[in-house]
Amino acid sequence: LHASDYVKQGVPSIMPKDIGERRVIEDTIAHISEVDAQRLSRYLVQLGDIVYSRRGDIERCALIRKENVGSLCGTGCLRVRPNAKEIDSEYLSYYLSTPKIRKWIVDNATGATMPNLNSDILRLVPLEIPNLEQQKRIACILSSFDEKIDLNNRLNATLESMAKTLYDYWFVQFDFPDEYGRPYKTSGGSMTYNKELGREIPTGWDVDNLYRIADYENGLACQNFRPQAHEDFLPVIKIKEMHEGITAATERVKADIPETKIIDDGDILFSWSATLEVQYWTGGKGGLNQHIFKVIPHDDFPKEYVYHQLKEYVVNFVKIAEARKTTMGHITSDHLQFSRIAIPSPDILQNFAKTMKPIHQRMITNKQENRRLTQLRDFLLPLLMNGQVTFK
Repeated sequence: LHASDYVKQGVPSIMPKDIGERRVIEDTIAHISEVDAQRLSRYLVQLGDIVYSRRGDIERCALIRKENVGSLCGTGCLRVRPNAKEIDSEYLSYYLSTPKIRKWIVDNATGATMPNLNSDILRLVPLEIPNLEQQKRIACILSSFDEKIDLNNRLNATLESMAKTLYDYWFVQFDFPDEYGRPYKTSGGSMTYNKELGREIPTGWDVDNLYRIADYENGLACQNFRPQAHEDFLPVIKIKEMHEGITAATERVKADIPETKIIDDGDILFSWSATLEVQYWTGGKGGLNQHIFKVIPHDDFPKEYVYHQLKEYVVNFVKIAEARKTTMGHITSDHLQFSRIAIPSPDILQNFAKTMKPIHQRMITNKQENRRLTQLRDFLLPLLMNGQVTFK
């Protein structure tokens, strides 16, 4: 298939970029037409199939779940279909995710510069598996962690949506509660047309740029600060870690880097290169790599407001890129300088923070819990697989 073959709606086509840790990432999945899907029907996936990338991150696999059934195993991917009479597909997906098997796959891949995977290599993966009943019991234990992680992720998606709705209600529609608790604009609150924004804003509000509400601390070129074997270190937080968290492949940086380049739970990160994204970091203490800003709210601007305002404005950067039919490579200080936003009064900002703080704190707590659950699951995974941990 070529880029021109993909459509906005149709049959999902799983590509290498859509393969996460034992699951398909559906956020940006491409689609093909029903006609093409019928023509390529032999590549459709079934419940329990396992999909690999042929190149690049070949050690990761995605288990096909109910919501993925009927998708296509797309360009650049390999499909594994376990024999259900002998192997539990969920157990196999965990087995293939153990450090030992991941390493085996990478070590046996072909290609000098980028690892390549093929079906012949996958057929040779060494299998040391218990009987089917034991497989199902082990998979049940491990999947209980993933079910709780999924539940927290779904809850966070709901909380994020609710928080955005509230932000829009206050600062896009300008229906924040007035002094009598009524929606400001709808109740006839005074509005003034602003030429810079090209719209009306509440009377008395200022207009300024994104530098007014926060400082943007860029990360280090961490490759210049590698720790020696005896030195303390921190994990390097790159864009990949923003998406996947800290893994065994995460690079290291000296622990004594400047404090301004160190991040911790609750910090706002803004990736300004390649992907334009704003998020709360909850992966623990780390060293910030270049291409990511640590956003430090100014004293008179609550973190909750800064988070949503920046998240909202990043959408404008993306729209500008789409209108020009180009890829926004990165955000520069000029982009931030030329941005224009409406600045609310201090009392409105404080009321907004008071409303949003419990929602944001729950989102952060859920992410922290997911990190602990993931660590415990990954700790138990090889122990259950090699029999070091048993259960009644």
